[in-house]
Amino acid sequence: MEIWFLLLILVSLTISFLLQLLLLRHRRNSSSHPLPPDPNFFPFIGTLHWLKDGLGGLSSYLRSVHHRLGPIVTLRITSRPAIFIADRSLAHQALVLNGAVFADRPPAAPISKIVSSNQHNISSGSYGATWRLLRRNLTSEILHPSRMRSYSHARRWVLEILFDRFRNHGSETPIVLVDHLHYAMFALLVLMCFGDKLDEKQIKKVEFVQRRQLLSFSRFNILNLFPKLTKLIFRKRWEEFFQMREEQRNVLLPLIRARRKILEERKKKEQEDNNKDYVQSYVDTLLDLELPHEKRKLNEDEIVSLCSEFLNGGTDTTATALQWIMANLVKNQEIQEKLHEEIERVIGEEAREIEEEEAHKMPYLKAIVLEGLRRHPPGHFVLPHSVTEDTVLGGYKVPKKGTVNFMVAEIGRDPAVWDEPMAFKPERFIGEEEAVDITGSRGIKMMPFGAGRRICPGIGLAMMHLEYYVANMVREFEWKEVQGCEVDLTEKLEFTVVMKHPLKARAVPRRS
Repeated sequence: MEIWFLLLILVSLTISFLLQLLLLRHRRNSSSHPLPPDPNFFPFIGTLHWLKDGLGGLSSYLRSVHHRLGPIVTLRITSRPAIFIADRSLAHQALVLNGAVFADRPPAAPISKIVSSNQHNISSGSYGATWRLLRRNLTSEILHPSRMRSYSHARRWVLEILFDRFRNHGSETPIVLVDHLHYAMFALLVLMCFGDKLDEKQIKKVEFVQRRQLLSFSRFNILNLFPKLTKLIFRKRWEEFFQMREEQRNVLLPLIRARRKILEERKKKEQEDNNKDYVQSYVDTLLDLELPHEKRKLNEDEIVSLCSEFLNGGTDTTATALQWIMANLVKNQEIQEKLHEEIERVIGEEAREIEEEEAHKMPYLKAIVLEGLRRHPPGHFVLPHSVTEDTVLGGYKVPKKGTVNFMVAEIGRDPAVWDEPMAFKPERFIGEEEAVDITGSRGIKMMPFGAGRRICPGIGLAMMHLEYYVANMVREFEWKEVQGCEVDLTEKLEFTVVMKHPLKARAVPRRS
């Protein structure tokens, strides 16, 4: 039935495109700038061969197209033109120099609209007053450096969880590292989100509903095509999708309501003793926010969506980046040993834990983290942008409401910028002459967090977590390759771009 339905949709889209093509030819007479080149003479049909592989297939397809047609191309995936950019200069021109025009998001697909509570979140929200309020709340109330320092006890707690798990394996038993990293990062983000240390059973319950939603999204993508029709043809799949969303609400809402009750009790007592151990959580900041246009507070569904976004945004990306970095340290023992020598120079032999401030004094550690993000960005595309008005980029027209995508992996592996781009060489980031601004404000050489007004608001937190956990894991253990399970850097697309064969390594304690 799905094949039949896709063919029906394909015919409809092709007819729609032909009508648009006639309109486009009419408009070209009054426009001096064409759209970026399209590699397919017959749009939609020309892209079918990669659709079966999803975004993974799209990435490979675009790489070949980019080499053939240049750094900016158009694909007709839907009725709107989708423009793909693989050039750092064009990315900087769009996202930084012309940021306001490129700062919007495309309309959410039907299932994304439900998950995001009609785009009432930061990642997919339309550029405007509501989006600015939500982003400012997150960056000032949770991700400000002074706020991040207040969670040092949480980072230490999670580090102890990790180390206990590694020691329980023993030095001769291979560890599938990503399983432990996912759990640890999730435990940390749950505490930051809801303000309490949950037990392992509770954490795994939250993790289950979140990861199921993330990893099953591709299964529900077909529901986005003509929802009125799919609700008849794929009725059971729609029911499954709504059931999944309801189970997520059933897990997160009790945590949100419990936090609301705690805050109400604190306000009633208004005693200074109650403030001594209080650390603000993300939920706390959302309960009293008032939406500027609608003049109302967030409803519970919207708070669920924002909490879900917070958990997903800080867990999978960080755990994925940590696994890639550790894989390269296992594969390149000399780099791991050089990092360990730097750690001992900075903190000595007796220290039990590397504090965040000490990690900032380790340039080689930072170079390793940056090289990991350049070589293995967790996302090979940033979330799609949309332009608010007709504009010109690289000599081509970008039409109003057109979708613009930036190829993060291609930009960070550009051989014109990076010597041996596929090699893992942290030394390229050592020294002022090789300094790279990963925010992209001075120029883009790599953009693992995006750039411009839509840059990931968690960039500071992510860098802190990566440096802190890499440094402490290498301080406490020597990470060795497992014979027969050698490190394989082949990529696979899930929610993020992960290792196709997860890293297995032995953690040998460096101290008795």
